[in-house]
Amino acid sequence: MIRFIVLGLLFYFLYRLLFGDRRAPVSRPQSRTAAEYAPPVQDVLIEDPVCHVYIPQGQAVTCQQGGRTYYFCGDACRSAFLSQQQPSE
Repeated sequence: MIRFIVLGLLFYFLYRLLFGDRRAPVSRPQSRTAAEYAPPVQDVLIEDPVCHVYIPQGQAVTCQQGGRTYYFCGDACRSAFLSQQQPSE
């Protein structure tokens, strides 16, 4: 009699291993993408008009010329730009 109970349990476990759970799958929330974990953008990249390097706007050296703001990667590029803008006499 115990043989039949043990064999029945073995067949049951074998059946569960082979066919698994046939119930409808539970819907799980979708995983978040990398963009959703990324921090918000803090700074914009600006192109230097002299050497054409892109730099963060917050770290750029600025210059006001003709009512417009120009952004530079450093003082050397700003000086070069200002010397090009000086009218030749």
